[in-house]
Amino acid sequence: MTAYASGDIVTTHTHMRRVHPRTAPLRSAGALLLTGSFFLAACGSAEKSPEAKPPATSTPSATSTPAKPLEDPVETAKKEATVTYLAHWKEVEKRYADKTGKAGNLKRYAASAALAQVETGAADMRKKDAVVLGTVTVNNPTATSADIDRKVPNVILSSCLDISQWTVTDVDTQKPVAMPKNRLVRYVIKATLEKWPEGWRVIRDEPQGKAC
Repeated sequence: MTAYASGDIVTTHTHMRRVHPRTAPLRSAGALLLTGSFFLAACGSAEKSPEAKPPATSTPSATSTPAKPLEDPVETAKKEATVTYLAHWKEVEKRYADKTGKAGNLKRYAASAALAQVETGAADMRKKDAVVLGTVTVNNPTATSADIDRKVPNVILSSCLDISQWTVTDVDTQKPVAMPKNRLVRYVIKATLEKWPEGWRVIRDEPQGKAC
């Protein structure tokens, strides 16, 4: 079913031949209706005919569409928080990749400690004449808890953050900066999100120091 319903107009054309009323059979109820006045006029001299009534038509009953079941508000909160978290990391990528430190709409998805963490981290990179290029992959974001009954609803997510394709790059040479060989490039990260009047916001994003 499409979002807009339209009705079909069916037009029936009935063709009538001029024939003698005593010899031509009435082929259908439709023909009777169309030729009724002629038929009654021809028989009027013989006897009075009862008033012709159109056949009763039945109105098809409207088909009711079953209502969709309401989604669990807790599951809705988890889904919305997850979408926000994934969008947040796309903005983080933009900020770290920009040597002017202006790219990325961080405040649309982050606030409090999480926002300060990104702004400070990106600023430190710029002081070292470096940017971070490439992509971050958030694997298996899972809501470990959701409290929607508190004054400010919150959701906690656990994910495996993959930064193996996110490369610290020298601004002048455009070459990768050497990094410690034992650093974790795939690690567990715990994020806390709150639902503010403007929408969901990441307020904490904490690496757990564990490989994944």
